[in-house]
Amino acid sequence: MKITREVKTGIVAVSVIALFIWGFNFMKGLNLFDGPSKTYLTEYSNVQGLNTASVVTINGVEVGKVVDIMFNKDPKKRGMLIVEFSVDTDFEFSKKSIAKIYSASLMGGKSLAVVPSYEGEMAKPGDFLEGQIESDIFSSVTEKLNPLQAKVENVIVSADSLMTGLTDVLDTKSRNNLKSSIEQLNTTITNFKNISESVDRLVKSNEEKLGNTLSNAELMTSNLAKLSDTLVDANLGLTVRNLEATVINLNKILESVEAGEGTLGKLLKDEKMYNNLTNSSKELEELLREMKLHPKRFVHFSLFGKKDKGFQQSEDQKE
Repeated sequence: MKITREVKTGIVAVSVIALFIWGFNFMKGLNLFDGPSKTYLTEYSNVQGLNTASVVTINGVEVGKVVDIMFNKDPKKRGMLIVEFSVDTDFEFSKKSIAKIYSASLMGGKSLAVVPSYEGEMAKPGDFLEGQIESDIFSSVTEKLNPLQAKVENVIVSADSLMTGLTDVLDTKSRNNLKSSIEQLNTTITNFKNISESVDRLVKSNEEKLGNTLSNAELMTSNLAKLSDTLVDANLGLTVRNLEATVINLNKILESVEAGEGTLGKLLKDEKMYNNLTNSSKELEELLREMKLHPKRFVHFSLFGKKDKGFQQSEDQKE
């Protein structure tokens, strides 16, 4: 059987169209020879460089491709990106699973990983999964460096403001005063150094005397310790206790005198006795005065047994 040219042309055309369709779907991540696949959806505000035909993995195993990336047509979600991806296996996961964009290599290629969850209702083709983005090493470094950069810029601005303020404050006169103060400080440090050296030389030159002084102080301390032991051995405590007892007894005597007890207390407190003693003292004083003025009235003696005329006369006159 002879195949005509028209048939051959038709076969070639169909083969080219089929190859084109297969190649187009393959570039989109769909392999027509792998059988039917399940597609799921997720949503991001930024896909971080994810593109169609990017690998989809579950627990590190490649299970599909990214089929399509398109903008959300909902006016309320304007600018959001919907990612459609396929899963070629019969592996089941719930709607609580997460579709996470991550860096597949250090070169910056992005892939999509399904973090499976088995709680709740199982996901069906066409369901939306929660989308997340995993920071790569460069993004993490950038995120950490951005605040640091802002702080460094603030420090630089503050330093610039400080230098400007110092320039305004430190005019020619202030700079000269500061220079003079620094020179005086250097002079003070030099003098302190000289004094320190002088003290060092003085200590070295009197090292023997200082040693003797310390030895004497140590000896004095030892003697004081011995004196303390001697006082302890001499029953100093007993002496102090006896002195305290004496003071207590003296206080008791003074209290009894103050209360008017005893002869001395009555003498101090009894007004009648005081008046009697006062009167007796006055009478004794008058008696002594009379004895001095007229001693013959009180003392009479005669060698011959005769009476003194004058005394007799005085008695007569008195009568």
